[in-house]
Amino acid sequence: MKAAIISLQSTSSKWTRDAMKKYFNEVDDINLKDIEVSLGAKGREILVKGEPLGTYDCIYAKGSFRFAPLLQSLSSMLERHVYMPIRSEAFSIGHDKLLTQLKLQEHKVSMPITYITSTIEAAKKLIEDLNYPIIMKFPHGTQGKGVMYADSFASANSILDALNVLKQPFIIQEYVETGGVDIRAIVVGNKVVASYKRKAKEGEKRANIHAGGHGEPCELDAKSKKIAVNAAEAVGAEICGVDMLEGIKGKPHVIEVNLSPGLQGVTKTTKIDVADKIAKYLYKKTKKVVNTRADKGAKEIIQEVDVEKNGKKEIIINLDFRGERILMPEIATKISKFTDKDEFILEVKEGEIKVKKLDGSG
Repeated sequence: MKAAIISLQSTSSKWTRDAMKKYFNEVDDINLKDIEVSLGAKGREILVKGEPLGTYDCIYAKGSFRFAPLLQSLSSMLERHVYMPIRSEAFSIGHDKLLTQLKLQEHKVSMPITYITSTIEAAKKLIEDLNYPIIMKFPHGTQGKGVMYADSFASANSILDALNVLKQPFIIQEYVETGGVDIRAIVVGNKVVASYKRKAKEGEKRANIHAGGHGEPCELDAKSKKIAVNAAEAVGAEICGVDMLEGIKGKPHVIEVNLSPGLQGVTKTTKIDVADKIAKYLYKKTKKVVNTRADKGAKEIIQEVDVEKNGKKEIIINLDFRGERILMPEIATKISKFTDKDEFILEVKEGEIKVKKLDGSG
């Protein structure tokens, strides 16, 4: 099977790529910055440095929130033809904290009480009645950036004045006291494959490793694992990081779902090869999807192959177009016994294509 990882080629992505090479026959490493989506009267196509994207059984696409529209576009074009662990809509949901909170609420996933207002004036009226401290943050951002802490009405009011100048949307959220500790769980499929606690450095409220926090391994209980998996399912991601806060009563609250979690911190802290866990899952899921599609396609073809002329099967089927290229159905490859080592002669005219193996090839 052939796979590709489309990413910004961070250290975590390179670890995952190397792990995937242990399972897949071929793995291409594609820089997300080299991708472009072409939409026009002749159709739509995904290009890599101006050339058509290859054909794959599995594509793991990931990247920062700045590339969310591109990731969603290419995923929506590909996910019907190739296995992808992150659904196209997840890139708009998972990269927007407000949309994430809405999805979590819809799926009854425990989270801190969250507020969004239409104007600064409305927000100022809201904060008059809140219990302090509170958290104020931008819908977009990673590694704890864009998260502000207000311990009183006066400080919250000052932050709102600054936000008014920036003309940025923002979220107001109840503060859950955890002593500067949060939990990062890595979800792969329907399991938490690794988890650890992150503790903020002195004087810092954000526990992110990138903000100077340090980690220690922890084993989540069954309830916390279920909450993390449910959060991943809510946004549409089979692979992600789920950040949680442990409330006073011990019930975890999900604060964020990260579609492209860093692996250095969790790997160093837990000594678990998370990249290998991801790669092995991708391989097993891809194999299952490929076999299922092959079985389904074979059953559909058997029903439609009801004409035989001169010992040749006539197959009535819709062809799979990738831009201006045509992919042959798998049943045609099986019946013809074509391989990638053969050479072919193509007879082409309007409305008809004939493919014949060159004698002596293979």
